[in-house]
Amino acid sequence: MEERRTELISQQMRKLAPEMDPLRLGTGWTVEDLSRPQIMIESTFGDSHPGSGHLDRLVEKVRQGIAEAGGRGARYFCTDICDGESQGTDGINFSLVSREMIAGMIEIHANATPFDAGVFIASCDKGMPANLMGLARVNRPAIVLPGGTMNAGPELLTLEQLGMYSAKYERGEIDEEKLNWAKRNACPGCGACSFIGTASTMQIMAEAVGLALPGSALMPADSPELEAVAEETGRRAVALALEGLKPSDIVTMESLENAIYVHAAISGSTNTLLHLPAFAHELGLEINGETFDRLHRGAHFLLDIRPTGKWPAEFFHYAGGVPAIMEELRPILHLGVKTVTGKTLGENLDALRAGDYYQRCEALLERANRKYGLNLRREDIIHPYDQPLGCEGSVTVLKGNLAPEGAVIKHTACPREMLKATLRARPFDSEEECLDAVLHRRISKGDAVLIRYEGPKGSGMPEMFYTSEAISSDKELGRAIALITDGRFSGASTGPVIGHCSPEAQAGGPIALVEEGDLIEIDVPGRRLELVGVKGERRSPEEMEEILSERRKAWRPRQRKYTRGVLRLFGEHAASPMQGAYLDFPEE
Repeated sequence: MEERRTELISQQMRKLAPEMDPLRLGTGWTVEDLSRPQIMIESTFGDSHPGSGHLDRLVEKVRQGIAEAGGRGARYFCTDICDGESQGTDGINFSLVSREMIAGMIEIHANATPFDAGVFIASCDKGMPANLMGLARVNRPAIVLPGGTMNAGPELLTLEQLGMYSAKYERGEIDEEKLNWAKRNACPGCGACSFIGTASTMQIMAEAVGLALPGSALMPADSPELEAVAEETGRRAVALALEGLKPSDIVTMESLENAIYVHAAISGSTNTLLHLPAFAHELGLEINGETFDRLHRGAHFLLDIRPTGKWPAEFFHYAGGVPAIMEELRPILHLGVKTVTGKTLGENLDALRAGDYYQRCEALLERANRKYGLNLRREDIIHPYDQPLGCEGSVTVLKGNLAPEGAVIKHTACPREMLKATLRARPFDSEEECLDAVLHRRISKGDAVLIRYEGPKGSGMPEMFYTSEAISSDKELGRAIALITDGRFSGASTGPVIGHCSPEAQAGGPIALVEEGDLIEIDVPGRRLELVGVKGERRSPEEMEEILSERRKAWRPRQRKYTRGVLRLFGEHAASPMQGAYLDFPEE
């Protein structure tokens, strides 16, 4: 164990609180443990869903690694919820606010009894960004262990396809037996859902920003390789405690830019535009939708993984994972940034190239090829930089009189026909109303379907997943209409969908003022989202400004959907979606 010149905070606390030692001993610690570096192991383990049900196994491997390095690990738990299990119910309204609650519990755990360092283990949509926000807020030595991805089911079935199966069943295109087959085979085991949704994206972001060991993001959750990484993570946590390397020493504007370049290359979830700004905010750094838009311009999209690409997410690691992506992006990355290894990003990449990391990944790819009857090469999954799948990143921020602060579209998942279109407005004040209209064909070609009052202040900012899947899986409507909302979308969503429209309707944003038959112009290359007409007739920009001004005079805020509990708190204090929708308590 390395020597440290300054006294560890755990040893300072023992001197201040005489009850500390006996309470530790009563918990099962030994007298020798009391003087060791004390490491908090924070995880979202729980029986709530596959993304967290396996994390206790990783917790124990981390604890083993901590002990091997001469430290003492203490387990803390704050489990997360599953967006998939909440879809289609009011339960999904609690999803985004759960991020704030988990981050708050981490803050409480870490500060009530300070530890010398922390290991943060999560897999899923809100658990991973919540842990990033929590460790940033505490700002003591910390390392992230991504919880990995589940394997694909038979016929390479993955969960994001279930929305398509469900919509086809509702339309009578498949029978109940086929729907039940998909339900029973889409999740064959634990881990994050096997596509580049929010869970997978945020695991990748944790590594890309420098807080997880190189190559650790999105490994198969049931693999011995991930268990070995968990032990190494525990050992590294003890070293971090002794070195005193904090998240604020690692996460800078340059490392955040690296992460956004990676986000563009993987066609990451649009929810990252909520989570990465909220994480940066905890460290006093400011990034927003415009930051993503700027860095995605001209960025090369390289990853052929679902939902935008062909293959399940387990193939990401087989192709080399984040290090392989970063090797392709190497000329544009900030290679001098510090990472949790204590080395720079450039030094980490050099070490992986000199070692056997890529050979081990290649062996796993060969094994997967045999398992699934494929013949994939690494470059079939992660394309070379000069042979990209696209050259304009993967997300675009649109602005205009409908979204003065911005709105987000993943253009790599949008049909070409909807990248530039003028459509008729069909506004709905809830997702339930809109979904019913889509499924029962009360929506026509050329419509712009708006779902409003579903932002963070309105209903908690749930996902509009079922509606987006109903549209994108419809061969006719999927290329002839668009969906615009102040809510958000699943990382699995594809199709002509625009989210995070800001300001939101509950805050009086222009989306609240749209009326049936208004003309909406979408121009993704021009980055515009505009109201350009009324009752099917075009009007000048000056006329539209006057019309919106008159409508605003007549508009009144809707009564809040939630008048108590965490969703009232969130509704009263959530920042704009384009800022990250974090709990905001501005100074007066």
